[in-house]
Amino acid sequence: QVQLVESGGGLVQPGDSLRLSCAASGRIFSGYTMAWFRQAPGKEREFVALIIWNIGSPYYAGSVKGRFTISRDNAKNTVYLQMNTLVPEDTAVYYCALAPRIVSGGDPRRYDYWGQGTQVTVSA
Repeated sequence: QVQLVESGGGLVQPGDSLRLSCAASGRIFSGYTMAWFRQAPGKEREFVALIIWNIGSPYYAGSVKGRFTISRDNAKNTVYLQMNTLVPEDTAVYYCALAPRIVSGGDPRRYDYWGQGTQVTVSA
């Protein structure tokens, strides 16, 4: 069983940066996929980025590519999402997710474990 706990959300202004963290309890094995999704009010959950544990190979949604960076700290069992040049459209609840397999896409149904979410609000 894996538990995921996100942190780092908050209220920022357009153009600011923010770093989200997702700490995983339990053993994370090579080949697991960890991802970030987000959900804005009235919208479906949207894929943001993923990384393959111990392998790397980050993959991003087009809307965040070049602005967001996903990374992981193997020793801390933690995945990060560095978000730069934030815009109001990035406002959402951000969720960390884990799939105990390699997942190549952003279909949320392929992820077995989810965190509780952390709110990110970008507003002037």
